[in-house]
Amino acid sequence: MAIKIYIDQGHNPMPPNTGATGNGLFEQDITYTVGQELAALLRANGNFEVRLSRPTPETQIGTSNASSLALRVQDANAWDADYFISIHTNAAANPAANGTEQLVFRTAGEAYRLAQAISEQMENVTGLRNRGIIARPGLYVLRRTAMPAVLSEIGFITNPGDAALMESRPDLFATGIYRGLLQHLGLL
Repeated sequence: MAIKIYIDQGHNPMPPNTGATGNGLFEQDITYTVGQELAALLRANGNFEVRLSRPTPETQIGTSNASSLALRVQDANAWDADYFISIHTNAAANPAANGTEQLVFRTAGEAYRLAQAISEQMENVTGLRNRGIIARPGLYVLRRTAMPAVLSEIGFITNPGDAALMESRPDLFATGIYRGLLQHLGLL
């Protein structure tokens, strides 16, 4: 039976719930593209079934930040996904802040182990600094999902180097997440 992966491409193309901006880029565009690349890798594998929160670039989810988050989680839960991967870009006032980090509900359990594998593979594939894994139990998509959930901050949109890599090579970030899933599942 196929392993069901729900890919949540963070944020909406238009308000409400648009993402961060930096270096002329928009988070919602990067997350859309990386999610599509990840879905293609998973579908080509044959072991996975995939659902995207934003199947098209114009897909708008919800009419407020709260409803956007709730609808994403409800869709994943109703589909009975095995894993929930939410893709985001980080942002900071200091443009020197860089690297990838994974957010989980708590630093124990299967989601944490998946986040460890994604962290390792993201660093290996992208070459970006591994900022580690952070427990963020207040985040709706981590708190309300019925399956192991990881929110992947793939890099800093506000850092020129991270942003340039996200713009030019979104496939690297998708590959890092994909290889992390494979590693976690013992398929690598």
